[in-house]
Amino acid sequence: MFRKMLCVTSLAILSPSWAFAADDARSSIHIQADIPTQQFHVQPRNPDFGRDEVMHYDPVTNWLSSVRQTFDVKNTEGSIHAYIQDNQAWLSNGRDRIPLRVTFNNVRLDGVPQEVVDDATSTPGTQVEMLIRADSMAVKRIPGFYTGDFIVMFDAVPRAM
Repeated sequence: MFRKMLCVTSLAILSPSWAFAADDARSSIHIQADIPTQQFHVQPRNPDFGRDEVMHYDPVTNWLSSVRQTFDVKNTEGSIHAYIQDNQAWLSNGRDRIPLRVTFNNVRLDGVPQEVVDDATSTPGTQVEMLIRADSMAVKRIPGFYTGDFIVMFDAVPRAM
């Protein structure tokens, strides 16, 4: 029994795949493509928007910078409505929160769907701006590292018959 085991072990040691395993290299590749329909789409002009946005702190004004992005929008069958999922848009350091004010095409978003692009404007397609800024009602600025995640939902609303 000992000899058989010794032979198997020695073959494993001399195997080319084992000999070069320490020199293997890997590269993980994630590819994504989003091709919108001809009838409805809401897409940021910058495809990287929303991944790692930063609101810079200005010590002179004691305020955070805003985040802006232009979106291409279209709905050939009606208007476009939007809302913030779960009505939760804020920055948090784990203890304190800074509420965010989110507007899309100059319409302030909350948890209730509302029209952000009318039928006449959305049918041929247009560009509109999203603006995210700290809510002016958030008076206290407590030091800390703040992060936030929220989802804006866009609905294609069919025109009334």
